[in-house]
Amino acid sequence: MPVNIPDQLPAIEQLKRENIFIMDTSRASSQDIRPLNIVILNLMPIKITTETDLIRLLSNSPLQIEIDFLKLKTHTSKNTPLEHMMMFYTTFNAIRNKKYDGMIITGAPVEMLDFEEVTYWKELTEIFDWAQTHVTSTLYICWAAQAGLYHFYHIPKYPLPKKMFGIFEHTIKTPLNPIFRGFDDLFYVPHSRHTEVRKEDIVANEALTILSESSEAGIYMVMARDGRDFFITGHAEYAPNTLDQEYKRDLAKGLPIEPPLHYYQQDDVSKPPLVRWRGHANLLFTNWLNYFVYQMTPFNREEIH
Repeated sequence: MPVNIPDQLPAIEQLKRENIFIMDTSRASSQDIRPLNIVILNLMPIKITTETDLIRLLSNSPLQIEIDFLKLKTHTSKNTPLEHMMMFYTTFNAIRNKKYDGMIITGAPVEMLDFEEVTYWKELTEIFDWAQTHVTSTLYICWAAQAGLYHFYHIPKYPLPKKMFGIFEHTIKTPLNPIFRGFDDLFYVPHSRHTEVRKEDIVANEALTILSESSEAGIYMVMARDGRDFFITGHAEYAPNTLDQEYKRDLAKGLPIEPPLHYYQQDDVSKPPLVRWRGHANLLFTNWLNYFVYQMTPFNREEIH
């Protein structure tokens, strides 16, 4: 999918080197088609990396996408240049009257806090509520998935005895759901988290459907509102070296961290990672865009409700 992104976004050059089809604003303005409008609430600390990871996956389909990046008014990023935030990000107040075909809400490094202790919780839940009537379908990723399940369905999160860290095998519970079109029976997903949601809590809520889980990593994907909400506990969007960087960062800080499981070739930290999740990641995002955004959203975006 040619993704229409601002001309100077740092992701452009990296994705061109990877032969990813992206389209800057100048070229996109010459195409007379109705693009999909996607808003990304990027809560990750290193925002440029997350932008690149997500755009890489949103590019793999034949329709044009326009992306808005959303920031929180009540939180200032310490790891991304202020100039970048001012140039490429907008606030909720600036878009609250707009409608979007799709939305992605990323994880955040606050999972050890109770939800209500997060400094931007009030603003975040206001955006969650807004998305219910202003967005056709929303992906909640990692901590955002836990936060959304808690806010809407009172699903608690639980601390893990040690970090869920590595590449894990997953199975499909609802094989006829279009989100899994083209998937293999088993597929792999990166996880990197200290907390979990539990199956018994989700099964007890009739509004929620478990779509996928892992015998090691637990619940992976939960659906609500017939696909208008997907809660995804892993990181399909991660680049090949992301877990390696996280591992070496935590080692350098002296934190208690074990090597990511099932990640390095022959489980040897001196060897490069064995990438086994890229096919699933591309299918996940392409299927979401096709079956739950493009085919479900009205042509007139103002009819979304």
